[in-house]
Amino acid sequence: MAGHPSLGLVALIFLAGSITMLFFVILSGTTRNSPLDNTWFLQADTSGISGAKDLSQWTYFYICGQNNQDCTRASPAMPFGHAWDSNPSGAPSSLVGSHGGHTTSQYYFYMWRFGWVFYLISLFFAVVAFFTGFLACCGRLGSAVSGLVSLAALFFYSIAVALMTVTFVKARNAFQSAGRSAQIGRYAFGFSWGAWAALLIATVLFFLGTRRSDGVQSRSWRRRRSTRSTRSARSYDLGSRRVKDDYS
Repeated sequence: MAGHPSLGLVALIFLAGSITMLFFVILSGTTRNSPLDNTWFLQADTSGISGAKDLSQWTYFYICGQNNQDCTRASPAMPFGHAWDSNPSGAPSSLVGSHGGHTTSQYYFYMWRFGWVFYLISLFFAVVAFFTGFLACCGRLGSAVSGLVSLAALFFYSIAVALMTVTFVKARNAFQSAGRSAQIGRYAFGFSWGAWAALLIATVLFFLGTRRSDGVQSRSWRRRRSTRSTRSARSYDLGSRRVKDDYS
């Protein structure tokens, strides 16, 4: 059952880094301290849109003003158009629709909502993988269990980060097409894709830890070689005895 305990330890470090970056994204807007004050998915000029701030920043739980200040009340999976009033005037037409109290189009309503949910699902599996990851330091079975849970986290997180990226890149383009300045957040997406890369590396390392260690492989090879040699010697002895019997 011996594996590669050192790989399990390195995988835990990468997994811890992934979880930390995920928390940076999810907790954005909760404090004015760095880096959370600069962590947002999208920043756009929303001046002149009815019910909106002059500048809006979309974070995981809030829509805030500059530097993640003057935020709305925390809301899970809020509609994208939570930044403005119902049936707003001045907002890019592709962003507005009948969903979310007539603030958000169907596309942005569901893309944001599913991306939001998949972030939480992947965080759950990543945390479970972290705690089971301690088993990876004990043997190959622990590495296999941790690898499977980490793979589940990677699957859901790949969907989450892809949905979020597509949603806010298209939203930025919609604002810019309407003649408004907009940019996606370097910190939010840097943390998001950094967490994805760290989770991928951790998953690969967990599965590599399921292989037999070199010492176990070499001992097994020596035992097999010794067994073959013994069998060959016995066959030679039996053959020699048959030859002697034939000539006696």
